[in-house]
Amino acid sequence: MTAQTTKYDADVITIGAGPSALAMAIYTTREDLKTILLEKAAIGGLAATTDWIDNYPGFPEGISGMDLSENLRKQAERFGADIQLAEVSDIVRDGNAVVVKTKYDGDKRAKAVLIATGTEYKKLGIAGEAEYLSRGVHYCATCDGAFYRGKNIVVVGGGNSAVQEALFLTKFATHVDLLVRGDAFRASDVLVHELSKNKQITVHMNTTTDEIVGDGKLVTHVLGTDKKSGKQKRFDVTGVFVFVGLKPNTLFLPKTIKTDEIGFVVTDSNLETSLKGVFAAGDVRSGATMQIATAVGEGATAALRIREHIEHNN
Repeated sequence: MTAQTTKYDADVITIGAGPSALAMAIYTTREDLKTILLEKAAIGGLAATTDWIDNYPGFPEGISGMDLSENLRKQAERFGADIQLAEVSDIVRDGNAVVVKTKYDGDKRAKAVLIATGTEYKKLGIAGEAEYLSRGVHYCATCDGAFYRGKNIVVVGGGNSAVQEALFLTKFATHVDLLVRGDAFRASDVLVHELSKNKQITVHMNTTTDEIVGDGKLVTHVLGTDKKSGKQKRFDVTGVFVFVGLKPNTLFLPKTIKTDEIGFVVTDSNLETSLKGVFAAGDVRSGATMQIATAVGEGATAALRIREHIEHNN
């Protein structure tokens, strides 16, 4: 198929509609590049489920993740971005076009594509975790914390997300048991200091999370092990919130797009992947810093590189 006969659904298609994709769309649409964003879940990605963001420049008092995501969406749509609900299953090249295959909405053709699918929360992989999903087991404190008003809960993890969400959950829960597998936090000193002042949270270092137990309907308790003594510990709670890291949303990608050993997308200095015309930005990219500010910056950079690619190849 030649460049003269190629028919495109858009100049640019982004897979995902988080901060990186929305930032890119603001730039591309302002330059009259028709831009479609395909999102299978929530606009704003994980940023939208973050209770409060204190480190995004320009908001001295902080801003909720939901409000920041909504502001980005409104700004992108003001310039003409088209956000669609769709789940992508494959990406292939056909002549000058990049074809994005979706599960239920057919193929969509573009001059360039941005992969901005971000990450999702890792699972513990223990007994009871899958069985009690959304019946006591959760991965989003902002989404589900209010269900545990006046109750006792467990939070699992020792990084920034775990500490930040444990603090947030004290708005609802009477008490939080924070289970940390290692002997030290991976969270920032600022968060750890704030944690130390909160009397509603009990920290259990060197404690594994072994099993989530319920009555067949709801969670009743969590079993763990004190790694130093070898003794089993029981936590009588009705909710478990898991924050043990992130993994990239890249299982749908073809082998023609190179990923690193963990599954993050590998790019060159122009943010282009191993498949011509396909770019990646934000948390899904290998080497990303996992910060909203840098994801937005990469989205803007990707827009400029995509414009150059279109000018030189179409």
